[in-house]
Amino acid sequence: MSNPEKLRYTKEHEWLSDAVDGVATVGITEFAANALGDVVYAQLPEVGDTVTEGETCGELESTKSVSDLYSPVSGEIVESNQDVVEDPSLVNSAPFEGGWLFKVRLSEEPKDALSAEEYAALTAGN
Repeated sequence: MSNPEKLRYTKEHEWLSDAVDGVATVGITEFAANALGDVVYAQLPEVGDTVTEGETCGELESTKSVSDLYSPVSGEIVESNQDVVEDPSLVNSAPFEGGWLFKVRLSEEPKDALSAEEYAALTAGN
């Protein structure tokens, strides 16, 4: 399982792109998608919602369980991926591409983001 080097990660298995014009893209990692199983429903934050780093901002439901979605950053939602709402399996088939979840205008830099190497070490042996 390969985690793109250009992304940052959280201990809750979200990924975060570098901000472009203050906006970062958020998704869940391939590790998390595999652990969840087939995702069948996604409740994502709405445009205009304010999210707080480490706080719940939605949920993903799979054939196995329902899992809270945590925001890896604080800021305002500027876009939710409606393709994932309509076809939640994108989270499994393309977690780092078409399966992204939302875009957020950062109010501050994330405090606990991990590098790809640190995230790989966190998930090693699982």
